[in-house]
Amino acid sequence: MLDYKSEYLRWLNSEYTDESTKNELQSIANNETEIKERFYRHLEFGTAGIRGILGAGTNRMNIYIVRRVTQGLANFICAQGEQAKQRGVAISYDSRIKSDVFANEAACVLAANGIKCYLSNRLRPVPMLSFAIRYFNALNGIIITASHNPPEHNGYKVYGEDGGQLNPADADKVLEEIEKIDFFGEIKTCSVEEGISKGLIVMFGENLDNAYYEKTLAERINPEAVRIVADDFKLVYTPIHGSGNIPVRKILDMSGFKNVLVVKEQEEPNGNFPTVKSPNPEYKETLEMAIDLAKSENIDLVIGTDPDSDRMGIAVRDSDREYQALSGNMVGALLIEYILANLSASGELPKNAVIMKSIVSTKMVDAICSHYGVETVDVYTGFKFFAEKIKEYEKLGDKKYLFGFEESYGYLLGTHVRDKDAISASMITAEMAAWYKLRGMTLYDGLLEIYKKYGTYRERLIQISLEGIEGSKRIQRIMAQMRNNPPETVAGIALEKYTDHLTGVRKNVITDRQTRIDMIPSDVLVYELENGSWFAARPSGTEPKIKFYLGTKSSSINAGEAALDDLEAYIRSVIDSVE
Repeated sequence: MLDYKSEYLRWLNSEYTDESTKNELQSIANNETEIKERFYRHLEFGTAGIRGILGAGTNRMNIYIVRRVTQGLANFICAQGEQAKQRGVAISYDSRIKSDVFANEAACVLAANGIKCYLSNRLRPVPMLSFAIRYFNALNGIIITASHNPPEHNGYKVYGEDGGQLNPADADKVLEEIEKIDFFGEIKTCSVEEGISKGLIVMFGENLDNAYYEKTLAERINPEAVRIVADDFKLVYTPIHGSGNIPVRKILDMSGFKNVLVVKEQEEPNGNFPTVKSPNPEYKETLEMAIDLAKSENIDLVIGTDPDSDRMGIAVRDSDREYQALSGNMVGALLIEYILANLSASGELPKNAVIMKSIVSTKMVDAICSHYGVETVDVYTGFKFFAEKIKEYEKLGDKKYLFGFEESYGYLLGTHVRDKDAISASMITAEMAAWYKLRGMTLYDGLLEIYKKYGTYRERLIQISLEGIEGSKRIQRIMAQMRNNPPETVAGIALEKYTDHLTGVRKNVITDRQTRIDMIPSDVLVYELENGSWFAARPSGTEPKIKFYLGTKSSSINAGEAALDDLEAYIRSVIDSVE
């Protein structure tokens, strides 16, 4: 822990601190708790970069944090030689408060260090930044975003040359460089104009967009279905004030959709996200304005994307013609059934095809893939793990990645992008809905159809937000309680197996046999019951939360929900037992 009071005074009195920051710091001079929260640590740099509350301080997102982190990245790149500096870094940003400012600051630090930058000429989302790295053959990438976090947050994500988030080994090297750097006096910077005049900052725009659209359109599965129903098929789209507005609408138009309505109140970028409580499309209330528009226009599909357009949520009409938001697990399972069914029917399903999912996503995927003779690969939550597997498959040439998803509303179609892509997800989901409409069905009908075919799989997510120093400590205590005290039974059902991914050990309770798992250590616990139900726990890597994932397979939706209630009651009892 930093000497927070001394660090606060250093920032307040430094000649390098601008007047606006000094005024902000002066305003909290008599608030010991606030000073401690802002200065008790450095905002943590992990494999996904940094993310935090906007404001002055070492534990806040501000230009000094951005410059320091970027100088660390610059030192990492410069150590690799002149060629690395020339390959450079692609930079983009979303619609959040100060995202454009932070993107420019990053570009200026890199340029001042003699490193070439490809800087987006407007906000562009995560998938297009991932694609830009590969398009420009850049060594690294940066996007300024805090994904679906609250408005007061922003962040800084670093990518590797494959277009995936920076691998852990390189992240450690960058962190080592960052930790050598003081916030003041050791950081090189210049103006954007100076960087452009020296050829070190290159703005990019439509050429990149067109290349991305071309690659994305090539991943369509059944474009003919869209052509047949295009005149009658209607959808509503909302970018939720984010960066998806232009690219999602463009890809839908290029795919042949003629009737795309946009929620006008949420169309323009706005980092305050004034019309929603949270800009997260996994919450039905975030899609309410889109659903209200859909009700008045007899809409087939509602799509929403988050601020950096890497996550997609949807709503569809159910059997009573009411709009229901489908979970990430439901959409993932539907898409996998759609992709594999169509490729199998056309004879285009590769023999070495792979479908990928996170370890806490629905087990229905295993049943679907088994039916089509396709391998399922489980990875940790976070698309950097998906990207690493794709890179491995390309190197070995033994497997063909088709599609991957995680329950938290992230999907990746194809390999031209190496992170979650809500643009291609919107395209393929709309195409899938058109295919079901051609069959006289909604996507909800499609869900019931796969339940009948594979069994009724139901899932639930419990998220507990615990802010600040004490919140972080309580999360650690909850994980320790679960790790050290696995239950013998839950709701009368015996525990069969539990896996501690931190130690890499899976134990079969029935046989008392232990086996090692072939995955890197991660703070994730997974418990499997004798009846096929399961639950998992992990601290969030990007938010002050602990997450619990629950899953069941039952004979009906009602039975599945009742089984989930039993699992949730157990989880709540564990949480309540830990102060």
